[in-house]
Amino acid sequence: MGRHSRILAAIGLSLALVTGPALAQQSGGTLVQVTVPEPPNLASYLSTSGPIGQVAAKVYEGLIDVGDGLTLKPSLAESWTVSEDGKTITFKLREGVTWHDGKPFTSADVQYGIMNVLREVHPRGGATLKVIEAVETPDDYTAVFKLSEPAPYLMISLNGYESPIVAKHLFEGTDPRENPTANAPVGTGPFKFVEWQKGQFVRLDKNENYWQEGKPYLDRVVVRFIADASTRTAAIENGEVHFGAFGAIPNIDVPRLGEMPEIDVTTKGYEYVAPIMQLQFNVTKAPFDNPLVRKAIATALDRQFVIDNIWFGFGKPATGPIHSAFEPSGIFTTDGVESFEVDDRIAKANAMLDEAGLPRDADGIRFRMIHDLTPYGEEWRRFGEYVKQVLAELGIAAELRYEDVATWLKRVYTDYDYEMSSNWLYGLPDPVLGVHRQYHSNQIRPGTVFVNGTKWSSPETDALMDAASVENDPKKRAELYHDFQRQIVDASPIIFMHELEFTTVHSANLKNAVMGPLGVYHSFADAYFEQ
Repeated sequence: MGRHSRILAAIGLSLALVTGPALAQQSGGTLVQVTVPEPPNLASYLSTSGPIGQVAAKVYEGLIDVGDGLTLKPSLAESWTVSEDGKTITFKLREGVTWHDGKPFTSADVQYGIMNVLREVHPRGGATLKVIEAVETPDDYTAVFKLSEPAPYLMISLNGYESPIVAKHLFEGTDPRENPTANAPVGTGPFKFVEWQKGQFVRLDKNENYWQEGKPYLDRVVVRFIADASTRTAAIENGEVHFGAFGAIPNIDVPRLGEMPEIDVTTKGYEYVAPIMQLQFNVTKAPFDNPLVRKAIATALDRQFVIDNIWFGFGKPATGPIHSAFEPSGIFTTDGVESFEVDDRIAKANAMLDEAGLPRDADGIRFRMIHDLTPYGEEWRRFGEYVKQVLAELGIAAELRYEDVATWLKRVYTDYDYEMSSNWLYGLPDPVLGVHRQYHSNQIRPGTVFVNGTKWSSPETDALMDAASVENDPKKRAELYHDFQRQIVDASPIIFMHELEFTTVHSANLKNAVMGPLGVYHSFADAYFEQ
């Protein structure tokens, strides 16, 4: 028996794919998911760190669910109506739903969770939900959202990944940043938290009282944390692991695994997130307070080389703060947006640094710096090495620093104790949800992760974002975002590298694990093993 099999055996879990009734009932079994890296906590109401959502989405739910084509589906809300002026949304809540501790779910949980938790501490909630002035609760199963202005982007943000509803009785009277549910979540979802053995696994068991009758089909989900990339590949190849998303299975191994009949590979399930890989600067620290220095580095880096040689062909060069997935809506543009895809990139970057007044010393060094790497796996280490080599050609001596997730997040978003960091963030289905948080002055929020960590601020782009948030005319809204893209790229507080294309690798007999645009950020309520 291998080491990782012994881990599961030690907690009495069977690796049998189906342990219960016949296939007709699609019931039973343990789904083993691998997530990289291990999350710092399981508080999806507090952090949008990717690994957190991969676990917490099985435990927490939202008012709505998201279906194919980014359609809205009922979840904790059975139905809803929107007033003619767009400023009142009335939700009819589902009756008979209980929290995992047995307490009933009511409108009081929605009111408290939205107003006192998500609006206050969620990284994106501070921007997305700020239009909600009040949540009225005329009865236990009605929640009425009163908005300060129409917000057409709001409804889709109320899903369980983006806006998890939490239990009032567990949060009232506490600081949500210190609530014990951060490491032992209590939700209404199809799986209940059982235990977390740090460095090894999180165990989630079937919620026998789940409101969707007959679901979930699985007995449990075990989320394992395996640091070594080759070990993760071996684990899915030999059946010890059944599911890995967001690059948990290294891209270099994906083509070979995809040819095996017992393994399936898909790039579906990421439509909701629209991720962009980037380098971000602390623009308050010299010399990165000079846009010419930032643009010189942006010019020197070869995006296609990075895609082909570090991400093994999975990706597309990024052109600015808005993902090309927004192109059908007219929001995305390259018209008038400065491009860093140039010939003689190193020569041009060096000339820009000369112009910035940063001469080389006797050793050929212009300045020294630290590049803080995203602590999400081997690709990021390799990317850091590539950036270091390119910077050396510019006379910039870069030291690479790779820390655990919690330390890195605190360094970048609480202490701002960094100069340049690699990162990747979601664009999400609307720029208000995923883009504004990185650039708006009001999103410089120390202690809140994945918001404006560059400390870059501009009244001009703030005004463009504010206007686009309430503009209902699609053409006028697109024009606002076109100006926004041009101004952001011209200032370059962030270097846009590429639009990430992630793969999900799973056992071929695992069905319905990727359900719609949320992918692994969905609940697994419908997942089952075919035998």
